[in-house]
Amino acid sequence: MLFDLQSRRRRTVVKIVYLGLAILIGGGLVLFGVGTGTGGGGLLDVFNGDSQDTSVQISNVEKRAQRAVRLNPQDAAAWAELARARYQRAGQGDNFNETQGTFTAQGQGQLRSAKQAWDRYLALNPSRPDANVARLMAQAFAPTGLNEPDEAAKALEIVTEQDPSSAAYSQLATFAYLASQIRKGDLAAEKAVELAPEAQKRVVRVQLERTKRDIAQQQVQDAIDRGAIRTDR
Repeated sequence: MLFDLQSRRRRTVVKIVYLGLAILIGGGLVLFGVGTGTGGGGLLDVFNGDSQDTSVQISNVEKRAQRAVRLNPQDAAAWAELARARYQRAGQGDNFNETQGTFTAQGQGQLRSAKQAWDRYLALNPSRPDANVARLMAQAFAPTGLNEPDEAAKALEIVTEQDPSSAAYSQLATFAYLASQIRKGDLAAEKAVELAPEAQKRVVRVQLERTKRDIAQQQVQDAIDRGAIRTDR
């Protein structure tokens, strides 16, 4: 895993990275459901909506989607809806630790189920992949979830194709850096700066440079901790 979130130092780095994202997109952050529209369902929408009604609604959507894919496994829209519902279920009740800001073991199980549905959806090669669900899956693949930043970057590439905004490219750059995809991260960062309002270009550039540096430093420290890099020479 890229980050061992049991370590306070690593949790702090993750928070710094996400704070940087929040600054870049004006306090929105991918985790807050930016750009998801009325059906997007950002983390705060799900985690704060812990009422029984919300849980029942999510369960009903999931059951309908499961029934639809059983009847027609080639129904791409149903697979996308199933991925969305499973992601949202992962934010319910004991599936999410609000104190640590991470998914529990149960929640991670739900995220893996969401990933299975997402993979089935993409395997059908939809002509215009659902960018809203792609945003949610980027959250699922974040360090606080399944910790697969390479998959998060792939999901965010779908987003940037349909939402070529500074915020979307900032998110892509961050997850590309987390996945050690430096070239992709640099290209996305350049695009994020280019698309930012003139008055914010410098802020975006500086914050992304800082994010890249912080991630690189943490990855070096992780390598040292694993013994992959010796410091006793």
